[in-house]
Amino acid sequence: MFIKKLPPQCDSTGKTDARNQFAALCYRVIENRVEVLMITTRRSGRWIVPKGWPMDGMTPAECAAQEAWEEAGVRGDIHDRCLGMFSYGKLMDTGDVVPCLAMVYPVRVRGLSDDFPEVNQRRRKWCSRKKAARMVMEPELARILRDFDPRSLG
Repeated sequence: MFIKKLPPQCDSTGKTDARNQFAALCYRVIENRVEVLMITTRRSGRWIVPKGWPMDGMTPAECAAQEAWEEAGVRGDIHDRCLGMFSYGKLMDTGDVVPCLAMVYPVRVRGLSDDFPEVNQRRRKWCSRKKAARMVMEPELARILRDFDPRSLG
């Protein structure tokens, strides 16, 4: 009997299992035009949305909002409704790539601080949903950005 060895990301040892993260789709509405806030990664400088690991005592939406503050200086209103999920490979400090599944939560931006924890490590940019979708590498995130409509939040 032939047994196929699964790739490492499918291994059940726990070391390379997919990990959950929570992401913030930060947005504003100006004259009926929706804009989203994109930030750069610390290493490669590619465009992404703020995201990070679960935090004790915080809901997924609260974690997303906390990441939006730390990575982009966002102050705003969080919504508990998940807009969707996207997968990607996170490069760890060890050089390993860990498969991640990020759940995306909307954050309506009320203000941006010029002084936030990662101010010297990232750039931020407002853009249309369509442009933001073209800027990211993850197809699932591109779809979430392109299809986002704040009117559906209630």
